[in-house]
Amino acid sequence: MTRHEHDTGKLPMGALLALAMTGFTCIVTETLPAGLLPAMGEGLQVSPSLAGQSVTVYALGSMLAAIPLTIATQGWRRRNVLLLAIFGFLLFNSITAWSPSYTVMLIARFFAGVSAGLAWSLVAGYARRMVEPALQGRALAVAMVGTPIALSVGVPLGTWLGNLLGWRAAFASMSGLTLILIIWVLLRVPDYPGQAASERIRLRPVLLTPGVRPVLAVVVTWMLAHNLLYTYVSPFVTPAGLGDRVDAVLLVFGLAALLGIAMTGRLVDRHLRSAVLLSLVAFAFTTLLFGLFAHSAAVAYVGVFVWGISFGGAATLLQTALADSAGDGADVALSLNVVVWNGAIAGGGVLGGILLDQLGVGAFAWAALVLILVSLGIAAAAREHGFPGGHRQARTEAQAATV
Repeated sequence: MTRHEHDTGKLPMGALLALAMTGFTCIVTETLPAGLLPAMGEGLQVSPSLAGQSVTVYALGSMLAAIPLTIATQGWRRRNVLLLAIFGFLLFNSITAWSPSYTVMLIARFFAGVSAGLAWSLVAGYARRMVEPALQGRALAVAMVGTPIALSVGVPLGTWLGNLLGWRAAFASMSGLTLILIIWVLLRVPDYPGQAASERIRLRPVLLTPGVRPVLAVVVTWMLAHNLLYTYVSPFVTPAGLGDRVDAVLLVFGLAALLGIAMTGRLVDRHLRSAVLLSLVAFAFTTLLFGLFAHSAAVAYVGVFVWGISFGGAATLLQTALADSAGDGADVALSLNVVVWNGAIAGGGVLGGILLDQLGVGAFAWAALVLILVSLGIAAAAREHGFPGGHRQARTEAQAATV
């Protein structure tokens, strides 16, 4: 998208918060089983490890569906596509809540992941389309606020509800929230036409657009480092004596992430490049402290707080850079981001498992540091395309003038 759809000079908060609620639904639906594995395993008569595959198949659904569904629906009206994705959560969370067998639950979780893949490929582009170029970064920051809220509040609340009323009630409650979200979208989110057949963009040209590949490379390395630590946060903080305080550690991380996204909203339009580099430097310094002072609870808490701040704005910064680089191919590029991001989630789990078995938890911080330094090097080198300096509005207006 090269031109904004509304030039009002202010953010359409009702619509943007509906998109944030969509992201919240994606994250809580994905991670809810993590706190309910024993109960789910008992209810479905499988082991907790098999119940844990409900997270794996969800991520798989997102990875496989994001690109083909985004391309297939380019010509559809945008709100219809968003409602389709949200309705998928309503349907498949309901099936999960009432699933009579493990197999049915896995199938429902896979298609819930499909819904998430489509939703994530829409949210960033939708948020940018609602506002003038000067406000696109701030709009995306609001639309992304659902992620840290889900991680800091939604998942613990869903786990508490599941332990209180049963795991099926937790998934049923997500269906109830989705009904509210559908009404919210119908009332507050504007509709836009899809792309005409002559304007639709294929995957290869988008991937070859200058700047797209460096941004995706930063997504891979940054998120791989993040998920390596986040997935194994319990064993990671155990040497510091916090193995039984993981809930407090995650709360600190979630609150810091909220602060990070608030800061990003103020920086992304004027200082996107600087914000990316500063976030990566902060995360790199934090992993160094984690490695040097692995047995210090104080360092662990401070490090997790800084890590949370640096991560909070990551989605906004990276998706803004990717969409800016891709131009009219933003929706297709953002579907690539969904695949790469979910691949990094899976990769973090695999890499962490190998390191834990072969080298022990002490290797985590150093592996993350190497990945972040690679990410920092790629971002620093992409000064012309990918992460250019200067104000985004000037660049966006220059691009629009060429159309």
